[in-house]
Amino acid sequence: MIEAPALLTIHRNTRRPTAAQIARFKDMPSAFVADAMSGRGCLATPIGPIGGGRDYPCNVVGPALVADNSAGDLLATGAALNILQKGDIVVATVDGYQGSAAAGDLVMGMMKNAGAAGFVTDGPMRDYEGIVAVGLPAYCTGLNANSPYGNGPGTVGAGAVVDGVRIETGDLLVCDSNGVVVVPFDKIDAVADAAHAVKNAEAEFEVQVQSGAQSSFLDLDEMLADGRAVFAD
Repeated sequence: MIEAPALLTIHRNTRRPTAAQIARFKDMPSAFVADAMSGRGCLATPIGPIGGGRDYPCNVVGPALVADNSAGDLLATGAALNILQKGDIVVATVDGYQGSAAAGDLVMGMMKNAGAAGFVTDGPMRDYEGIVAVGLPAYCTGLNANSPYGNGPGTVGAGAVVDGVRIETGDLLVCDSNGVVVVPFDKIDAVADAAHAVKNAEAEFEVQVQSGAQSSFLDLDEMLADGRAVFAD
């Protein structure tokens, strides 16, 4: 007889970025962080601040704690409440299932009480007004009043793929109105350096635009001269 798998698997002693590493990304736009990773790292467009961020700010930076649920389930999310550390952003995956909410206002309230800094899911949420009242930054695909189950199986503290982007517990998340960008744990320092360089370059570029610049992305005359660009007629 094949032994039935555990309904819940919990990974302990996971890696975590330092407070100094997290601080380097404070107030850093997610777009600059994505630029620092060759224009990649952001979760798919449907995952955004709940309500479009219209009723409360959803800007947050912190380490990911991944709660990998089955579709329509929240057993792993509930377990995350018991092991999260202050400042964690809980990433509750539901295999992209859109038929029920991944969490509601009561779960958000308990997460805030436990010290979570934010919540990210690849599914919808519910109890919008209550979530606004809790004020915990939340990112989801939309709203759905159906409730999830707590049957499992689920895994907490490991990793998961969210719309093609791999997120491991301990990766750094930079979340704002533009979306959620994932910085792999072993690249945090390098991406921080590059993001600050991007920020400085953007500031210089902004001055040029405000001074009347119309284009600095390419030299069309040079491209025409060397054959990389041609006129069609």
